[in-house]
Amino acid sequence: MAVNVPGLAAVVVFYIVILVIGIWASRKSKKVEKTCAGTKSEVAIVGGRNISVLVGVFTMTATWVGGGYILGTAEAVYSPSQGLIWAMGPPAYLTNFVLGGLFFAKPMRSKRYVTMLDPFQHRYGNMLTATLLLPALMSDILWVACILAALGGTMSVILGLSSALSIVISAGVSITYTFLGGFYSVAYTDIIQLSFIFVSLWLCIPFLLLSPAVADVSHTINLNQTIGTSWVGELKLEDAGKWADEMLLLALGGLAYQALYQRILSAASSAQAQVTCFAAAGSVFIMGIPSVIIGAVASTADWNQTAYGLPPPFERGEAGKILPLALQHLTPTWLSVLGIGSVAAAVMSSMDSVLLSSASMFTQNIYKTTLRKQASERELQWVIRISVLVVGLAGTGLAFGDDSVFGLWLVSGDLLYCVLFPQLICVLHCGFANSYGAFSGFTMGLLLRALSGEPLLGIPAVILYPGWREVDGVIVQFFPFRTLAMLASLTGVIAVSWLVQLGFYHKLIPQSWDLLGAFEEKTKGQEEEVPVPLEEKNNILNTKL
Repeated sequence: MAVNVPGLAAVVVFYIVILVIGIWASRKSKKVEKTCAGTKSEVAIVGGRNISVLVGVFTMTATWVGGGYILGTAEAVYSPSQGLIWAMGPPAYLTNFVLGGLFFAKPMRSKRYVTMLDPFQHRYGNMLTATLLLPALMSDILWVACILAALGGTMSVILGLSSALSIVISAGVSITYTFLGGFYSVAYTDIIQLSFIFVSLWLCIPFLLLSPAVADVSHTINLNQTIGTSWVGELKLEDAGKWADEMLLLALGGLAYQALYQRILSAASSAQAQVTCFAAAGSVFIMGIPSVIIGAVASTADWNQTAYGLPPPFERGEAGKILPLALQHLTPTWLSVLGIGSVAAAVMSSMDSVLLSSASMFTQNIYKTTLRKQASERELQWVIRISVLVVGLAGTGLAFGDDSVFGLWLVSGDLLYCVLFPQLICVLHCGFANSYGAFSGFTMGLLLRALSGEPLLGIPAVILYPGWREVDGVIVQFFPFRTLAMLASLTGVIAVSWLVQLGFYHKLIPQSWDLLGAFEEKTKGQEEEVPVPLEEKNNILNTKL
């Protein structure tokens, strides 16, 4: 395929504009560092906690409206085996933000945490916090791979550009401005990127619906004459477990992303953080509607009337590229270029957030508190930048060669849902949770998830749950195994924490056995006093001060 020179030129101009805005925002960040009461590293991580509601809504929405969201939703609606009912992104993300605003924004922002891992560090100490960083870091790397794979496939279709080259260039731009400006660069580029996504995708819709190759979508709900299925889809009883599992994964797993809390903690107050979450819930849902329409239109199109021809994309194994294919063959050329620009914008708006979130957690919760307690602010800023680079390169390396954006999208949140989400519930809302329970829950959730297998990563299933099937030589679980692992992890944290506390309270467990230091030693004259968790001690001291 020849390179689309005008389209490539347009994308290059767009990238330059984004890079310039990112560099401008990095200068603004330096000005804020001089006037902000917080440290320089806090300005890089949470923007000095003075981000307005409007900017907060833009950056929060843009983070979730990534390449995986746009392309994955269109892929699900288009795929004959799925359909609209399996396009879980819009309703799941709406639920995610509403729950975040109701139950997580206030307890996190009111205590002025810097990262999502801060409450764990305050209660459990450094060792367990470092352990919890691993699933969060792995999830972020997979998320980067997902959104870059989405962009690579789109550019190869519309611009005729090598997928690998597209991935490398896009990753380079995102890494550069995130490296330079931290949260300010991420937030202000998100405004431009989200605006461009909204305008370009909605502009494509009328041209898609009026294309001669597209049947009336409303008349093809019951039957798609081209590929013999409805774009609405069907949920069979035997698939209900898998559907519920994936829906809960997207709706609840997102509550364990540092990218979410980075925006919550950047708000000026707890109330503002909650408003940002609620507003983002509506905007992220609206941003998913164009992808749903594009997937439905593509499923009703007669591809034989286009240059693409037959067989249709699904039969060629190109369902993951259905959005760029629809834009290329069912809209004018100039609109398809706008479409690729929207995907590029979506990719960068998510990638920069993910890069900064991983870098923030490593710098704040590992390097600053464990490895180099005496590190200067300048040193911490460089650690953030180097971490951005490392995570970006790792995600870029995994982005090559994956065909299913929807699959990577799901896997990226797997560990967070199964392992980190129950931990976050307990550390924020369960006062007696301690490090023994946290470690037990972590182990149970991780073990159950690993034994359930993951075809996308080549991990075989050891536990075969009811309803499993073999599809193309690979075992696929139709039981809600992720949710089972999450509930087991949650139960483990609560049950073990309660039993251990009971053991110390009734002196069934000697104080000398407190190897993790979850309870402080009793002093003379306090023999009848219950051992006090370290977090409660810190809270009492802070109150007195």
